[in-house]
Amino acid sequence: MIFIKTKKCFSAFIGTIIASTTISLISSQSYAEIPKIINIDYAYYNPVSLLMKDRGSLEKAFKKDNIKIRWVLSLGSNKALEYLNGGSIDFGSTAGASAVIGRANGIPIKAIYVYSKPEWTALVTNKNSGITGIKDLVGKRVAVTRGTDPHIFLLQALDSVGLTEKDIKPVLLQHPDGYRALVSGQVDAWAGLDPHMAKGELETQTPLFYRNADLNTYGILNVREEFSSKYPLLVKKVLKIYEENRLHAIKNPNELKQSLIKAVKLSDAVAQKQLNERTDITNPNIGPKQINTFLTAGNILQKIGIIKASVSIKDVVNELVDTSFLTKN
Repeated sequence: MIFIKTKKCFSAFIGTIIASTTISLISSQSYAEIPKIINIDYAYYNPVSLLMKDRGSLEKAFKKDNIKIRWVLSLGSNKALEYLNGGSIDFGSTAGASAVIGRANGIPIKAIYVYSKPEWTALVTNKNSGITGIKDLVGKRVAVTRGTDPHIFLLQALDSVGLTEKDIKPVLLQHPDGYRALVSGQVDAWAGLDPHMAKGELETQTPLFYRNADLNTYGILNVREEFSSKYPLLVKKVLKIYEENRLHAIKNPNELKQSLIKAVKLSDAVAQKQLNERTDITNPNIGPKQINTFLTAGNILQKIGIIKASVSIKDVVNELVDTSFLTKN
């Protein structure tokens, strides 16, 4: 079940006051302060971003402001954090736990929006591999993308049976390459991510041998703190467009599915499985449930050494989350 909310302002000052009837959220800033380009990511694990890109919604919304949109593909939370940290994107899609890691490591980002509540990761193997449980991974080659929800999921799964990453042989690959390495037999298991994971289930019969929906953290849209401080009205406008597309996706699930199929070159059945069974886009707000998930994940990550013991997880989460940009309807 695909489950996904909208200002008049005046035009900017340029020497003299120009009357305007255009809807603009950046009118209180001069054109000298407005960026020429907004850099935003799209990701296969963020279906609404794919729909928004296909519809050209941001391009239309910012055309009157003479702001261009540059789309950048993030293949995983690690890449989104890398791009945010380097300033090559202004908005990036990550898992909630990955955003916590990023902020704890000094990446100046703000978590501002929930793009999905997914069960997008599980531990995957090949048929007849002999792997049926977490303990069977000891000494095995496991494909994983460091710094992403599947990586964090793997670490927590190992910890739950008294193991650590030192007990396996991690093979560091981006998510699509991890799936290909699994089906080609180069690795024994894979910390999977949809839509590749759903594709494996249906097309190559790669079983999910360990699932735990509670260990999946929310899909979070982040913004560079420098950008949000300098252009708060732009951030609000971007989220307004995100909301319009989230609601459009709920009302037009087939259109959302077609955007996913087009982007990842999936079959209809695979896209249907990911969106209908494992993707919930009904709530965009970061609230107590999401914050509690961030705190829980952060504490576990600290326990297993991913986040330094000297770091206050509560302070990190407080610094990370900013709910002021999303207008609640």
